[in-house]
Amino acid sequence: MTNADTSFDVIVVGGGPAGLAAAIALSQTGARTALVARQVPYADNRTTALLGGSVDFLDELGVWSSCRDRAAGLKTMRLVDDTGRLIRAPEVRFVADEIGLDVFGYNIANAVLVEALEQRVGEIAALTRIAEDAESVRTDDAAVTVTTASGRVLTASLVVGADGRHSLCREAAGIGVSRRALQQAALTFNITHGRPHHNVSTEFHTPHGPCVLVPLPGDRSSVVWVAAPKEAERLHALDDDALSAAIERQSHSILGRVRVEPGRHLFPLAIERPHRYAQNRIVLIGEAAHVVPPIGAQGLNLGLRDGIDIAEIVRKAQAAGEDPGAPQVVARYGAARRTDILSRTFVIDVANRSLLSDLLPMQSLRAVGMHLIGGFGPLRRLAMREGLAPSWRSTRKAG
Repeated sequence: MTNADTSFDVIVVGGGPAGLAAAIALSQTGARTALVARQVPYADNRTTALLGGSVDFLDELGVWSSCRDRAAGLKTMRLVDDTGRLIRAPEVRFVADEIGLDVFGYNIANAVLVEALEQRVGEIAALTRIAEDAESVRTDDAAVTVTTASGRVLTASLVVGADGRHSLCREAAGIGVSRRALQQAALTFNITHGRPHHNVSTEFHTPHGPCVLVPLPGDRSSVVWVAAPKEAERLHALDDDALSAAIERQSHSILGRVRVEPGRHLFPLAIERPHRYAQNRIVLIGEAAHVVPPIGAQGLNLGLRDGIDIAEIVRKAQAAGEDPGAPQVVARYGAARRTDILSRTFVIDVANRSLLSDLLPMQSLRAVGMHLIGGFGPLRRLAMREGLAPSWRSTRKAG
């Protein structure tokens, strides 16, 4: 085995959507890139709403063309107060063409997206795929060493940790993490329905969290139902007929007769934030860098922006003759991601807290805020644009 087989500019550890996209983007910068991750089929039927520049990024990576026909456009987003409280917010509709867009984005099955990303990874000769888990990650002043499950030893100037919320890379970098469990759980599943969705995503706000119906191709939608943990467990345990009836009631039959498709996923909600996003030649992306509730479709969109930024930073470092893992280079990544991640986490947390609060002043503030957004065009359009991507963020290319 030659040094060229084991030594790289960048190693990406983790094969989820964020890790796959980052590996492709980094390889397109000219950096000698390796991806360390087992290649396994995506395990469940969850979906992602790709918003803002995420679709453009995937298009630049040569991925979007192979999965576009299996995604549903999101033209309208409805927010409906279904709390039943004394003070309720008015319904708000966000319509893409009000800000000059055909769609806000696209909802796609994660399995379809991962399949397209894996296909693209296999097409890039300059991207080395090591189809194994990382067993250990060690860093020093000169390089990072990644040892795989089979004992293969790899080195790189920079490691991108895309290995999830229990990140081996984050631990190796010596980065601590703050975790706050939420007294909520999310149940996800897909449905077929009797009425067309007309590319409208509807979010019902309940006293325990949002229940969101997001269009899929055809007369199908994905559901993310956030509830108190015991209620979420009860819903998860229902048979198909009972769960179909429950979601039809919760959605006020807006989609007609509903039928639950096979496959459900239940997970507790939390907010997790590392104390840093980069340190000791390691940068963090995806859920290694941020865990947020599934509110506002921000999770993977944040992860893809992580990939955009690290690829651009590495590209510029190489052009300037810099070591891509040097302290000043990884510090740029931390600076680039901090405001985006913290601001999104803050907004999601506040929105969730305002929905759960039984305090009348908080309910009043929420109702007034929704009324202003719904009734004042400039504010509504600002909210739409900021929801897609932060306005202060400069446009970055993957390659």
